[in-house]
Amino acid sequence: MLKKLSYLALFLMAVVVTGAYLAFNVPEQPEVASGAQVSQYSIRCVENASAASIDKNGELSITVWNIYKQQRDSWHQALVGFSADSDLVLLQEAKLTQELGQYLQESRWQVTMANAFTFLDTPAGVMNLSREKAEKTCAYLAVEPWLRLPKSALLSRYPLSDGSTLTVVNLHGINFAWGVDEYRAQFAALANQIGKAEGPVIVAGDFNTWREERMAVVQEFAEQLALHEATMEKDLRIRILGWPLDHLFYRGLKLEQAEAPVTDASDHHPIIARFRLLESKGAKQ
Repeated sequence: MLKKLSYLALFLMAVVVTGAYLAFNVPEQPEVASGAQVSQYSIRCVENASAASIDKNGELSITVWNIYKQQRDSWHQALVGFSADSDLVLLQEAKLTQELGQYLQESRWQVTMANAFTFLDTPAGVMNLSREKAEKTCAYLAVEPWLRLPKSALLSRYPLSDGSTLTVVNLHGINFAWGVDEYRAQFAALANQIGKAEGPVIVAGDFNTWREERMAVVQEFAEQLALHEATMEKDLRIRILGWPLDHLFYRGLKLEQAEAPVTDASDHHPIIARFRLLESKGAKQ
């Protein structure tokens, strides 16, 4: 009798796990969408020929936040508050629910999203909210070795008022892998693209740097591309085993201020930073 119950329990568990996995729709290739119809995805990159400069008189404010699929009731109020003065918001684990869709339609933001996967017909991935449209945005996927679900990234290019172009990478790093081979490959793919950028660069997001070996990969990546990590006056980033998960790297910009304040609206705290263009009046070299 006990043996039969054990087989029944295993069968039911298999049904539950299989059903949950089948509820996920994983794109075969990276998908990117922009504008009001953000739920309509395209495998090609999105381009806007008439994009305006994203900075304001040489100043650029950025918010970086893993929004935890909006699982906490206070996400909306927190997002509005954190992004109030931002020109660019880089979200990870954004889930395109009806509530988030309504906020986006009523907001001032230009929206671009990279769909990592769709669960029960609801896309999830990284999302850029910007004051102005990007000239070009492309999506990248890296598959989790164990779960076989992708992590996504957006590489976007925004015009700046000094005539240069800002390259921005919004990244959600591979998490469920004990080794670092897949993790290193994810950063290498982006490094190939970032290395072609001639203007300022920002690379930010939830890197899932929860162990020393992962942080070493990120530091190697930063050194290769001459990136500097933003130092924060108030650094309350979420840490695992002593290592912060969220990062903001940059080059070709002057960091004016950065902080990582506490919030209960997600399982991550945001990074909020303010930059100035190097060639702008009053900028310090």
